[in-house]
Amino acid sequence: MAGSYNRVILVGNLTRDPEIRYTQSGKSVTKFTLAVNNPRNREDTTFVDIVAWDKLGETCNTYLKKGSNTLVEGRLVIRSYDDKDGNKRKATEVVIDNMQMLGSRQSGEGSSYDSGSSQASSPTPSTKFEDELEDEIPF
Repeated sequence: MAGSYNRVILVGNLTRDPEIRYTQSGKSVTKFTLAVNNPRNREDTTFVDIVAWDKLGETCNTYLKKGSNTLVEGRLVIRSYDDKDGNKRKATEVVIDNMQMLGSRQSGEGSSYDSGSSQASSPTPSTKFEDELEDEIPF
């Protein structure tokens, strides 16, 4: 029997500010939508619902805003539910476990958060890397 693999990586812009809610047990859940453009046809945009739980969700709610360019990584989930009128509905979402804010370093964006780590981290400034690189070049 062959194994299975469910992994989704998306880069897009938030269509609105994230919304955070809390379950009855106190767990936080944040939802937002990413607009992902087709690189071959900029007119073709896919809107994907994103769900982030616990600390990652709180981080998304704090740092992401409408228009933020963001990379998310997670798994595809398709769930069924009954709406208010009793009709069967399906929701397709990506439940994320990793998020990276993209953007220019001048604007203060460009850090990442992994639900397995305890905090967000900012990338090292490029000037430090260039200085180290110059020391390494033998000619």
